[in-house]
Amino acid sequence: MNTLAALGRALDGFSNLVGRIVMWLAAALVLVQFAVVILRYGFSTSLIQMQEAVIYIHATLFMLAIAYTMLHEGHVRVDILYAGWKPKRRATVDALGVVLAVIPFCLLVLWTCWPFVAASWRIREGAIAYGGIPYQYLLKSLIPAMAVLLMLQGLAHLIRCLLVLAGLRSDHRAGRVAEGG
Repeated sequence: MNTLAALGRALDGFSNLVGRIVMWLAAALVLVQFAVVILRYGFSTSLIQMQEAVIYIHATLFMLAIAYTMLHEGHVRVDILYAGWKPKRRATVDALGVVLAVIPFCLLVLWTCWPFVAASWRIREGAIAYGGIPYQYLLKSLIPAMAVLLMLQGLAHLIRCLLVLAGLRSDHRAGRVAEGG
């Protein structure tokens, strides 16, 4: 079980690292969008590359931060019953959610997006609009990257749930209670 706990911590650490790196894209997104607005309304001009950069930055931020959001429980949850449950019951429900929803969703996304992304890479798909950023295949690669990151974080969450159910943790939420608690 120590190996399993270490794997869970490593996966949590990876999600946290990726999230902390891509969070800086939020600042870049604001700055680029601000520049687009200033150019459009202040100088009556625009650059398609800057407009597409907003799309690229936005997509990268949200697709790569999904695991970080799950790690820090920033996802939408209705806690009407869940909040009052004991930790083992919450861990059971969350483990079932990972096994029945998160992992199948990630596998479905990977299975369905692979031909789409592979075709984009094969032809080195270009810009969204004429004169734009010529790397649409990189943009589309965010789809399987998102699925892999979410699945890894789902596995980390499942590991914490299993540790609670085995009596080796008192709470399955990341960073809330250490092992052996």
